[in-house]
Amino acid sequence: MDESKQINVIDIKIVPNRFLKPDTCEKILNGIYELEGNMRVLIHGPSLPKKVFYGPGKGHEVNHTDRKTIQVKGNDVDLRIMVGDIIITVDISKFNDFMDELQDILDENMPCEFTVLVGRFTRTKSTISDYLKYGESFENHIDKRYIGLVDSSARSSETVKVIK
Repeated sequence: MDESKQINVIDIKIVPNRFLKPDTCEKILNGIYELEGNMRVLIHGPSLPKKVFYGPGKGHEVNHTDRKTIQVKGNDVDLRIMVGDIIITVDISKFNDFMDELQDILDENMPCEFTVLVGRFTRTKSTISDYLKYGESFENHIDKRYIGLVDSSARSSETVKVIK
């Protein structure tokens, strides 16, 4: 991102005291996507693999109840993780209104206690992995929201879902 964009955004990190169930996550994410000022939403948590990768059960299917497809703003999103954190990048000019409305959404839908942190939790400058994935001088050719998100050895379609 250029310097002017870095100054005009801030991150909000929602940290529930336990992992969120898919239905709860779906309600919260749909509420967040209705708010004005939202620029990017990231969900973090431990992986829910389809198959066991190592050990005596290697190759067997993992039937975890939280590995589901949820609907976010009319888009199918495969939950491949147990949702532990939600990070929202917000336009700083809309921050106060956004926080008030976000608090209402969380109070209504969050089934447990949670913490809301405000600061910088996402990368704003290109990483070495970005250069490995996209090559030199890629900054002007991709969406700025992808900077710092992509694993150089993974396909973007596996790790990033764009919801407009």
